[in-house]
Amino acid sequence: MPKPQAGRPRTRRDWLWSLGLGHSLGIGHWRLVILLGALALLAGTAPAPARINLVTLPDRASVQLTIYNSADLTLVKETRVLTFKKGLNRLEFSWANTLIDPTSLEFRALTHADAVELLDASFPPRVVNTLEWRIHSEFAGEVQVEIRYFTSGISWSADYVAESEKTEKAMALAGYVRVNNNSGEDYENAQVRLVVGVIRLVDEIVKLAQAGRPGAVPPPTAPAAAPAPAKALRAFGGALAVAEEKAKAAEIVKEELSEYFLYTVEGRDTIPTGWSRRLPSFKAPGVPITSYYKFEKERWGDQVVRYYRFTNSVASKLGKEPLPDGSVKAFRVVSDDTLYSFVGRTSVKYIPANETVELELGNDREVLVKPTLMNWVKTDIAFDGNGNVKGWTVKETWEIEMQNSKDIDVVLDIRRNFSGDWSMTTDARYEKVDANKVKFLVPLKAREKQRFTYEVTTRLGTNATR
Repeated sequence: MPKPQAGRPRTRRDWLWSLGLGHSLGIGHWRLVILLGALALLAGTAPAPARINLVTLPDRASVQLTIYNSADLTLVKETRVLTFKKGLNRLEFSWANTLIDPTSLEFRALTHADAVELLDASFPPRVVNTLEWRIHSEFAGEVQVEIRYFTSGISWSADYVAESEKTEKAMALAGYVRVNNNSGEDYENAQVRLVVGVIRLVDEIVKLAQAGRPGAVPPPTAPAAAPAPAKALRAFGGALAVAEEKAKAAEIVKEELSEYFLYTVEGRDTIPTGWSRRLPSFKAPGVPITSYYKFEKERWGDQVVRYYRFTNSVASKLGKEPLPDGSVKAFRVVSDDTLYSFVGRTSVKYIPANETVELELGNDREVLVKPTLMNWVKTDIAFDGNGNVKGWTVKETWEIEMQNSKDIDVVLDIRRNFSGDWSMTTDARYEKVDANKVKFLVPLKAREKQRFTYEVTTRLGTNATR
């Protein structure tokens, strides 16, 4: 705000400037209402009975966002340094065009707490989306205060990048979190904390924010995330500003809190409304994995599906905390100069500590499984007293041909499903999965072909052998 100029009538703004009260102190939703009875007398007018002399509050000294991924809920905690006069002060908060829940607003003094007392909170008449606190201070000067409230429209999600070694015996697993802000409010230089766990609310915060108070104009619903400027991500493309561009990558500190886990992102970041930020969470090299290939005609037809399996444990070079659900992109080193090939993508559910997880990465055309029915015989036909067939036995002979066209060894997990009263004979090793399914685990060397056969006998109805 410019200083008063000479040669023109002095306005109330000039009086504020001369008393050191008229300078601009920042931007935001906060405004301080100072009772200036003495100033009104100097101007030759009586003090106004209502809201007078609004001065913009200073910028936030700090802001912390605690974002829950199980509900549309974020706890905002911000601090500001305010200059109070001795006596009555009025502090005004406006949440227009945001998704802030006004019923959750809390105020407290962090410094000179014994001299600052919150008297009451009220909604000024004919002013929508605004709350006013009356604060009595026995101290004149700067006071650090904390404001807490809930908002909706801020969310986070996790994603992972798996980079397998050429032999597919180990991988580097990197985790990231993406924070999306559609709350209507910009949060500058914010510390971000992420909560993994399920909470239950009587009312959804977004509904409380949109309802406001009687007569208030509801804010718009949270819009879809606006596209951010495109920036290249290290392993794959994306359109988000990434924190890994910083000289020092942000560390995410994990803490166990009863049934929740709290992830605190190191450092601070600015998240304007309508924007997203992608922050690195962790990177664990040398995580042991088992690479294997599944074939099950009833699930995938003639396709062979690749899997990576690993355990979320300290022994596997991961942490003690759970991993939140998210998407996974997998790559594999295919040359000595670390050229990567894309393996596949999938999604994972919440992974508790010490739990083993399978990543289904899609069809692999370099591994072939071909089952062929070689023989089929119906025997032991039985009839009832009316000459109708009441039972029979079917014997089937199958050949399973397998081919590995890859330059590494693989393990095949071949599942076969049967029905009825069945039994099987084979020279191949197998194990029962359940009452109607078996699996064959077959290791194949690079460029190797193999085959095996089995005979399954199925007894149907009431046949002559019973």
